[in-house]
Amino acid sequence: MLTLFWPVPAFAAEPDAGRPACTITDPRITESSGLVVAGERMYTVNDSGSRLVVYVLDERCRVVKVIRGSVDPFDVEDLARTEDGTLWLADIGDNERQRRTVAIELLSGAAPAAARLYRFRYPDGAHDAEALLVDRAGTPFIVTKDVLGVSSVYTPEGAPSTAAVTPLRKVATVRFGLTGTAGGPVGPVGQLLVTGGAVSADGTRLALRTYTDAYVWNAPDGDLLRALRSGQPTRLPLPPTRQGEAIAFSPDGATLLTSTEGLPAQVHAVSLTALPEAVTGSAGRAPAAGPTPAADVQPAAGAAAPSSGTGWETFGALAVAGGLATVLVWGVSRAREVAQRG
Repeated sequence: MLTLFWPVPAFAAEPDAGRPACTITDPRITESSGLVVAGERMYTVNDSGSRLVVYVLDERCRVVKVIRGSVDPFDVEDLARTEDGTLWLADIGDNERQRRTVAIELLSGAAPAAARLYRFRYPDGAHDAEALLVDRAGTPFIVTKDVLGVSSVYTPEGAPSTAAVTPLRKVATVRFGLTGTAGGPVGPVGQLLVTGGAVSADGTRLALRTYTDAYVWNAPDGDLLRALRSGQPTRLPLPPTRQGEAIAFSPDGATLLTSTEGLPAQVHAVSLTALPEAVTGSAGRAPAAGPTPAADVQPAAGAAAPSSGTGWETFGALAVAGGLATVLVWGVSRAREVAQRG
């Protein structure tokens, strides 16, 4: 049975359409799949690849440095950076859903970079994932990519070790709805697929993106899981791109930057200053009546219930269910074709 999630509007006011920040034209960066901004530099990583390579860009998207690691990855899909300058490469892609373990590789950021490899195992079988969130304490959260918009959030059971595989535990489920935003390679299904994640430099905001939209949560105490479970994201339609997979906060947390695969790759800047105070401020209050998220977050079994919900228990709109089902079936098939090409 195909479950349809009927979209709810995310904004009472017109959102920021984004502005071009710079364009990546370096032939070495063909699949910008992860993005981080620190100071006046941007860091990006290619999708997949046979070596750990991070490209450091200036404000005009020109490569000014290349950081290399000695690990041979399987499918790097996202990038994070902690306060100490360590780069976290999320080797979590699994289009075929056949990996026994996934990995996170840490690079010191120095030259030559010291690399550390941590392997993880899901508790419920293989998943494809493209989003990594890392909190201020250095705890990673992996967010899966699901063609029906039901993404799971996993975190390590204990302190990761380079000497053994660390079990993951499921801590939340995030459900994404159809939004009508244009963009991406797979039609409407692209509105449901999580392709990247980011945490602000001060750890008080987090974002997940699909091919078409960004969802921003406020985490004033730095607790990303509590923020996710609050069920109060704000959705921002992103500028349409052919395959947008990367997202990052500006150093001050006031802007989102996004990039896309392929060349030339446009980096867009989307302002957050017009969003509700729950996202842009530090008071931690819920958004005022009016803006409504197009995502619903639920805790995993055994976890504490979220403090509030979004009313996403209503499924389908029967008058158009047949038409939407046809579109989604096509989109799922197309999404799988795109995934097979990497």
